[in-house]
Amino acid sequence: MAAKRGATGRRLELGIQLRQLRENCPPVEDGRARGMTRKAAVRGLKALSEASLARVENGELNFRRNVGDLRSLLKRYAVEDAELIDQLVELNREAPNDDWLTQYRGFMPTGMPHFVGLEAEASEILAYHPTVVYGLLQTEDYARALFEVQRPVEDTTSEFIQRNVELRMERKRGVLERGDVRLRVILGEAALRIPVGDDSTMREQYREIIKLARQDHVSVQVLPFKRGYRASNDFTILDLGELPSRVQTDNAWGAVSTSDKPREVDRFTRRFNAMVGAALGLEETIDFLEELTGK
Repeated sequence: MAAKRGATGRRLELGIQLRQLRENCPPVEDGRARGMTRKAAVRGLKALSEASLARVENGELNFRRNVGDLRSLLKRYAVEDAELIDQLVELNREAPNDDWLTQYRGFMPTGMPHFVGLEAEASEILAYHPTVVYGLLQTEDYARALFEVQRPVEDTTSEFIQRNVELRMERKRGVLERGDVRLRVILGEAALRIPVGDDSTMREQYREIIKLARQDHVSVQVLPFKRGYRASNDFTILDLGELPSRVQTDNAWGAVSTSDKPREVDRFTRRFNAMVGAALGLEETIDFLEELTGK
């Protein structure tokens, strides 16, 4: 089971199982029918805080440096099944950090490394952006021009820009070269009308979207300027197969937030589906893009 997943997927699977075990174990606190709080779970464990356990259960950390804490938690959760214990210990052992991301972590906003790891696990990605070409569709020149125009305001460095452009291209290759993932993107018309870089950069970007949209596992739709529903903020929904789906949004402080709460995932899925019906069809979108190239 664990071997079929990448590093982030294995951490997420471990965290989900641990959260379920904690919430359903025999109670140790008065007034509880079952389960225990994180505070009670980590009591007496010097190397594990309540906040750290929350990050473990969210799939952001594991017990790579102290498997003893994992065994202590399982004992507190009254887990006696030797096979289950071995399975979780092995799942933890096989879930190291994403090595390829290490060189980029210092240049990524809060929450982004976890999202990028999950992105590589997804079987389907639904994405919407109202004003910018979605990252996995961007050309290198478009991405660089986008970071450059933000540079004076965000006070970023040349190294920051170079690293982020490299990361975006790595993510693009990692997702689009897989044969087992479907990418569905809705772009607001403004994302294609707002100039980024020079005219040559924009024409190259239009052609890149056309090329990608003609691939069997990629679909792109443009949501034109017209009356009707449109989400005001960008978001991405990751279908993780047997693991809970997650929705990702960016906040005004530049951090990345994700949630696997079914209510939130369903809410954003409804938003996406509503815009699918209002957007141009796949062939209409390609025709629209070809007109923008000046053909």
